Amino acid sequence: MQGKVCVITGATSGIGLVAAERLAAMGARLLLVGRDPARGEAALRAIKARTPRADLRIVYGDLSRLSEMNRVAGEIAALQPRIDVLINNAGAMFQERGVTEDGLERSFALNHMSYFVLTNRLKDRLVAAGPARIVNTASGAHQGQSLDFADLQSERNYRGLRVYGRSKLANILFTRELARRLTGTGLTVNCLHPGFVATRIGENNNLIFRVGLAIAKRFALSPEKGAETIVYLASSPEVASVSGGYFYQSRPATPSTAARDDATAKRLWDESARIAKLPA
Repeated sequence: MQGKVCVITGATSGIGLVAAERLAAMGARLLLVGRDPARGEAALRAIKARTPRADLRIVYGDLSRLSEMNRVAGEIAALQPRIDVLINNAGAMFQERGVTEDGLERSFALNHMSYFVLTNRLKDRLVAAGPARIVNTASGAHQGQSLDFADLQSERNYRGLRVYGRSKLANILFTRELARRLTGTGLTVNCLHPGFVATRIGENNNLIFRVGLAIAKRFALSPEKGAETIVYLASSPEVASVSGGYFYQSRPATPSTAARDDATAKRLWDESARIAKLPA
């Protein structure tokens, strides 16, 4: 990883920050993407404390908004002529439904569309690096979920955990279709389930939800353990030529039947491209 450029979203806390710390210690040059400047500066200090000579930059933006996704991607492209690894890790869970300025449900916008837009906007920089890798943080929460293309924005019967699971299903389907499209380019893409990890996810919700989540997190994995598969997929020679996979605990795993549906993956891609106003 020495000298390789790694872009990481959701990098200012949790498994994203741990992954950043470990990749910096391996010699990677990091470009972090965060939303909150205070947490961003704290993350930079934490990485520097572990690796004083780390090469770090950070870009701020709200990745739930299409305009910000495009702006952030443009800023990254201007800073880096090549990108060796793109880690799409930003995400959140919302107990109550809300929509962005684009009319998109927040989980769908942040957890799926930011992956789609950033990856497509930065593809040229990844290709320029030669063999390059894309890593998408998905989740085992996709199990038992399916996509309803008549209600992608979850206007009917909203349930926070279910909608979160659908967004994670979208991550796996996106990975699958992207792998197909990247054949022969020198780029690989894989996704992962980090496990149930004690991170900040879900802490943006109401008090009762947060209390229940805090109790559950007593039995959760540490961020250090949860980040292992991200670092593995970003750096290990064992997966240098693997693409389209779903991993758990740094091993290939089998996602749900719905997550292996190529027709659904293609349809999601086309719909995402329409929303993002990108070529299908």
